[in-house]
Amino acid sequence: MNLFKHARTLLLSVALASPLALAEDNAPAAKPDPLANLLQQIGSYQRAENSQNKAREAAFLADVAEQNRLLSEARAALKREQQLADSLKKRFDNNEQALTEREEELRLRVGNLGEMFGVVRQVAGDLNTVLADSLTRVELPQRKADLDKLAGAKELPTIAELEDLWFTLQQEMSINGAIRRFDAPVINTDGSSAPRSVVRLGVFNALDDAGYLSFDAELQQLRALGRQPAQAGLAQDYLTSTDTVAAVAIDPSRGALLTLSLESPDLIERIQQGALVGYIIIALGLIGLLIAAVRLITLEGIAAKVRRQQQDITQPTADNPLGRVLQVYQNLPRPVDMDTLEAKMDEAVLHELPALERGQAIIKLFAGIAPLLGLLGTVTGMIATFQAITNFGTGDPKLMAAGISQALVTTVLGLLAAIPLLLAHNWVASRSKNLVQLLDEQSAGLMATALEQQQQQQQQQPQAGQ
Repeated sequence: MNLFKHARTLLLSVALASPLALAEDNAPAAKPDPLANLLQQIGSYQRAENSQNKAREAAFLADVAEQNRLLSEARAALKREQQLADSLKKRFDNNEQALTEREEELRLRVGNLGEMFGVVRQVAGDLNTVLADSLTRVELPQRKADLDKLAGAKELPTIAELEDLWFTLQQEMSINGAIRRFDAPVINTDGSSAPRSVVRLGVFNALDDAGYLSFDAELQQLRALGRQPAQAGLAQDYLTSTDTVAAVAIDPSRGALLTLSLESPDLIERIQQGALVGYIIIALGLIGLLIAAVRLITLEGIAAKVRRQQQDITQPTADNPLGRVLQVYQNLPRPVDMDTLEAKMDEAVLHELPALERGQAIIKLFAGIAPLLGLLGTVTGMIATFQAITNFGTGDPKLMAAGISQALVTTVLGLLAAIPLLLAHNWVASRSKNLVQLLDEQSAGLMATALEQQQQQQQQQPQAGQ
């Protein structure tokens, strides 16, 4: 189409330029005709284009024929595959129907054996669970029956398998109640394993020379306890006894209570739970009780000396308060004014008070501080508990146990320190008060004696003047 447009444009140009061409024809020299050349070129181009179009058409027709052939072949293949699928589906349906018929035939033939098969699987599973946590597995790690296979079997057990299951059941029942000694590997507290001579008490506990052993169900081995219970002495006596009957303590929960009791902290661990505040309370309590003990011994010694002085007040000595008060009285000039005598005696008694009441204030102070420190430990322990709840939540109570233990232990320690300190302070104060009261009585007695003597002298002087 573009070619025709160019040709038409060229012809129009030639038509417009024809007057000019006619004018030029009159020129003397002949020139080539452009229109003829143009027509000749257009004819050549049209012939070439027609030839190319025919070739394209022939190729297109050939391609259409080839595609038709391929389509026919594909349709034929599809038809064959559909026929094959129909055949296979029919075969599958026939097989499934035959399988259903065979299963129904098997069910009818098996009859009550199906129920027996279920019982065997259940018994095998239960026995496998029991043996997994049983002490007898240490002595007999391998059993005759393959319990895992029987518990998960999909087919009927054989006669041999049923006999093995019966033998394993009978074997477990027989050794359950037996006390046996055998060699078995034992895991030590440091993680190493070594063979030891072990005595198994049925399925309850296992003993060796070191005491009770625990059964690790995961490792299927015995493990040495980090700390023996208080009844371990009976176990030692039982192992060394030659009598036919010997006493021994067993854990009826098959080691559960034994493990729980060992996890309970002892006295030292309890004290350690009180942390720094607990140690301070204990130190204050011990120091206060030590001071009270020293003061009681000192006061008893002073009281003994005072009692000896009471037996002979005419010979006062300076090694006791009463003797020193008597010396003050004897050293006073005669006659003495009663006011002066009373002041001197009060001064002498007051001079003895600090020595007699020494230490009471510090004991009373410690008795008052101890419960306050316990309250301080309670507060810090609860703060630690709430901090643990903030960090880890309330999912695991063991994470809060440290703070709660500190709170309770410090409270107990504070009361345990305060109660004996208060009793000791009361004891020391009463002993000191008795001595002070004795000095007051003796002082009053001396003043009364002096007053009586002065009154007698005053009465004798007028009689002598008469």
